[in-house]
Amino acid sequence: MGFWDVVGLMFSFVMFAAYLIVLFLVLRDIFADSLRPGWVKALWILGVLLFPLLGCLAYMMFYGQQMSIRQSARQDVARDDMADYIRRTANANPAEQIAAAKKLLDEGTITGEEFQMLKARAIG
Repeated sequence: MGFWDVVGLMFSFVMFAAYLIVLFLVLRDIFADSLRPGWVKALWILGVLLFPLLGCLAYMMFYGQQMSIRQSARQDVARDDMADYIRRTANANPAEQIAAAKKLLDEGTITGEEFQMLKARAIG
């Protein structure tokens, strides 16, 4: 096996990996789009599975801009959720966390075992 054979093999491997990434991005976007009816999704999936390269390229030509908008919206939601989680947990001191857990225990929402676990987590 010569040098150019190895280079060609590496290039083929990289191109195959890139194709798989595009394929999974397209399939994820097809399933994630809630505005598209089911039969249209089925046709796109059929097209992508029967004609993989042509189907992916066609989907990206027709819906490429919308794919990026949906991805950006998903990232914004994830960022907002993370910021909300950080705000909720960063400002709570252990005494407040234990008091909140005790209130849940008194209401019967959690068991004594869960209360002990929350208390240990707040302290440690």
